[in-house]
Amino acid sequence: MSQTDLISPIHFLARLPQHLPRLPRLLRGLYYTGIRNRDKHLSLAWALERATRLNPDRPALLDEQRRLSYQQFNSWANRLAWALKAEGVRHGSVVAVMLENRLELLAILAALSKLGAVGALINTTQRGPVLAHSLNLVKPAFQVVGAELLAAFEEVAGQLGNPSAARYWIADRDCLTDAGDAPAGWGNLMQLARSQAVVNLPDSARVQMKDACFLVYTSGTTGLPKASILSHGKWIKAYGGFGHSGLSLSNRDVLYLTLPCYHNNAVTVCWGAALAGGAAIALRRKFSASAFWPDVARYNATCFGYIGELCRYLLNQPECPEERGNSLRYMIGNGLRPSIWGAFKERFGIERITEFYASSEGNVGFTNLFNFDNTVGFSPSPFAIVRYDLESDCVVRDRQGFLQRVNKGEAGLLICEISSKWPFDGYTDPAKNEAAILRDVFSQGDAWFNSGDLMRDLGCKHAQFVDRLGDTFRWKGENVSTTEVENVLGALPDVEDAVVYGVEIPGTNGRCGMAALRLKAGMQLDGEALAAHLDQALPGYAAPLFIRQLAEVETTGTFKYKKTDLKQAAYNPALVEQTLLVRLPGSDCFTPLTEPLYQAITTEQLRF
Repeated sequence: MSQTDLISPIHFLARLPQHLPRLPRLLRGLYYTGIRNRDKHLSLAWALERATRLNPDRPALLDEQRRLSYQQFNSWANRLAWALKAEGVRHGSVVAVMLENRLELLAILAALSKLGAVGALINTTQRGPVLAHSLNLVKPAFQVVGAELLAAFEEVAGQLGNPSAARYWIADRDCLTDAGDAPAGWGNLMQLARSQAVVNLPDSARVQMKDACFLVYTSGTTGLPKASILSHGKWIKAYGGFGHSGLSLSNRDVLYLTLPCYHNNAVTVCWGAALAGGAAIALRRKFSASAFWPDVARYNATCFGYIGELCRYLLNQPECPEERGNSLRYMIGNGLRPSIWGAFKERFGIERITEFYASSEGNVGFTNLFNFDNTVGFSPSPFAIVRYDLESDCVVRDRQGFLQRVNKGEAGLLICEISSKWPFDGYTDPAKNEAAILRDVFSQGDAWFNSGDLMRDLGCKHAQFVDRLGDTFRWKGENVSTTEVENVLGALPDVEDAVVYGVEIPGTNGRCGMAALRLKAGMQLDGEALAAHLDQALPGYAAPLFIRQLAEVETTGTFKYKKTDLKQAAYNPALVEQTLLVRLPGSDCFTPLTEPLYQAITTEQLRF
């Protein structure tokens, strides 16, 4: 961390005058984030109907062929809602929704919100037992499946626990002009909606903030996915915090969205930000680095939703004509690493980076309201960053049994107090909920949500993301952040992807660092230059001792690295087909890891 990342009260106050023009929107956003009454009738449906009332003829949704105004989109959602209601969908009904990114998906989710029904956002990359688990976990009474995913669904249909669930098929085309012919045994939801009314449903006005809006699945990088409950209250907090206080888009803006719509970043953060200002969403099925700038030019996009890895992909692309003088001014997302923050902002002319931190299940959120660099931003929630013992994998308690806050600039575990104003909606599994709660934190009887993430206190209620607890290891008595080491490796011009994790060496304590690298096309790894770079950029205990080259890096649908298989294979030549390198004790170079060397390490003939 650079000392310039710390935020003093003077630094904070000096930044405020430039935000005065946004003050009315900022205050409106703080109002929504601060609502205590969870019985209040605010919801995604309310936000859509408000945006339609204020901007009926402005564009709401765009794709390569279509352009829908807010009035057209809201009418479509209403017809779908009336059709679903006629089919028996009610307030609280769980409806599994399995479509790729297309306008039909957002119309269906809007329709469900109008009924107070709950959309279970199925990860479209899941297959086989994992998909069956996700569907069975939430026991949906209704299932809506796009034609593009019908084969994946039918592969697991016999494993589903509710064979009587109503099933609806959505054609993989512009369903507003052609609803298609549904397969036998499937209802054609778009066809059913055609004859329905376009007026708002009275049901919408009865949806409360305490009601569930979406069920959002964790990525499932370790174990099977869990389903977290995202309430309308939490959606409204995002609508206020990200949409009004954070980005403050207007009805002249276009938000380019390539993130998967089964993830909160898309359907809560980006959609909420667009609805708050009556902006349009330009939707793409899947992210493409090569198509990114041509799409930005096509839609005249002023903002885009990001995950940190997408930004690195874009930065690694050669310059193209469309990026010069581009229309993008704002971006909203999370995971933008400090190592590329400045370079990305400068190369592409970004004025505002609304980095945020939140989790599907948690009750704490940060937003970079005041446009500081290298921070997840400011949080109005009652959070604390407390000392954590990584070696013992537990919080540190004092003699009285209470937790201890870290000093400014220090890293620790992020926790947030659970209260009526900041409730913990949690998971669908009560046992998972209790595991995520810390009790008797600063006083007897209090309860705090355990984020599982290490954060650094920057001051003035701002924080900087450090690492997930599972992405930190201990070596030579020191704690090592995989994210920080990945930043260092990612700065090498020949490296496309860097994945860092801890591996055990017999006869040692803790885990040393290992890195899996994907090089840019045509590049060769120079073991001596790599060692010199690591020595210059990292303390000795943090520098990886093993290197593995990869042809491809496996990620989740939300671009998080999958490390489980890499950790299991470690540096065993029998389990790794690609190049393996090791830095032997006392060496200033990485050398090939042969079978004899591996045996010498595992039998403790070589001491690290």
